[in-house]
Amino acid sequence: MTQSELLISLEDKYGAHNYHPLPVVLEKGEGVYVWDVEGKKYFDFLSAYSAVNQGHSHPRILKALQTQAQKLTLSSRAFYNSELGKYEKFMTELFGFDKLLPMNTGAEAVETALKVCRKWAYAKKGLAENEAVILFATGNFHGRTLSIISGSTDDSSRKGFGPYMPNFEVIEYNNFEALEKALENKNVAGFLVEPIQGEAGILIPQDGYLKKCADLCKSKQVLFIADEVQTGIARTGKMLACDHENVHPDILILGKAVSGGVYPVSCIMASDEIMLCIKPGEHGSTYGGNPLACAVATEAMQVVLDEKLAENAEKMGAIFRKGLVDMNAPIINVVRGKGLLNAIEINDTPDSETAWNICLEFAKNGLLAKPTHGNIIRLAPPLVINEAQIQESLQIIKKSLENF
Repeated sequence: MTQSELLISLEDKYGAHNYHPLPVVLEKGEGVYVWDVEGKKYFDFLSAYSAVNQGHSHPRILKALQTQAQKLTLSSRAFYNSELGKYEKFMTELFGFDKLLPMNTGAEAVETALKVCRKWAYAKKGLAENEAVILFATGNFHGRTLSIISGSTDDSSRKGFGPYMPNFEVIEYNNFEALEKALENKNVAGFLVEPIQGEAGILIPQDGYLKKCADLCKSKQVLFIADEVQTGIARTGKMLACDHENVHPDILILGKAVSGGVYPVSCIMASDEIMLCIKPGEHGSTYGGNPLACAVATEAMQVVLDEKLAENAEKMGAIFRKGLVDMNAPIINVVRGKGLLNAIEINDTPDSETAWNICLEFAKNGLLAKPTHGNIIRLAPPLVINEAQIQESLQIIKKSLENF
């Protein structure tokens, strides 16, 4: 038994079976590369679902982690700490909001946004208690908590976990008329949407959709809530995917790459009018806003700015998509993406094993990616990738596809 097989068998025996990983056991990462326990090197084209935008083991982020860890890691929010206020100032000024509420994971941040939206609806919009409706879009992925799956259309996340949260309604994604119709209901408090749907297969709405939705929400006194956990932090070629349409959400949800994949850090940001509806004791987290998280996140975000990762994502993404299209591979049905958030749709049915087998072939040839929704392969390397590495990865993809 190889070391990889042994470690996989341990997870199978002692861990819950809530994931279906590619059979690769990773031990080390640096920049755009990861190594398995046998020492084989791979391009990482998943980036931990866009958490490692700054590249694996970024020395500046690790230094911030080590320096802060030697001083104070956790104080709880029972006391002030030396890093939280500085982090909140940095983030709110960077993104143009009044207030930040810190949490740890993406799902927690989404839950926080939903709670704040409901509280605002009762405190400011004047809705009757328990009447607030929040709209979700078909194909969404916002996490897997009990309340979030109540707005999901994905059976694998949802089925068998009822009963579901009331007053969550689903409308068709990328359909402005569906939103118009839904907003005829005066009890709608918010519309939660991913500017680009990641888990659904990198689905990009038509130009102008987000702007029209945000403008309509504003006119109806409904909060436009952007889940940028996966699309934010330079991934799509702008700091936020909403920036492509100059949309400023009422509530912005961030996670993943906020810390460069070094530590769980998430947050929501909003105006004073929205955020100050939440009073002491109504929401919180022991770890949310801890000094270690704040020090790491501040440095991770500064790296994005200093290394111009949004600009690099825009440039490298265009080269990468052109390279995929130029392959003329019959197995590729569609190439789509923005910046370095890209996908290829495989010319086979969603219930086939083809995309999975292609990913196994990618791994054999030194590149890691993962299928989503059966026949779609997400391709999202760290944003520090350079043109030579893009060309090398395209050669691996081309070589792998020749066997299909």
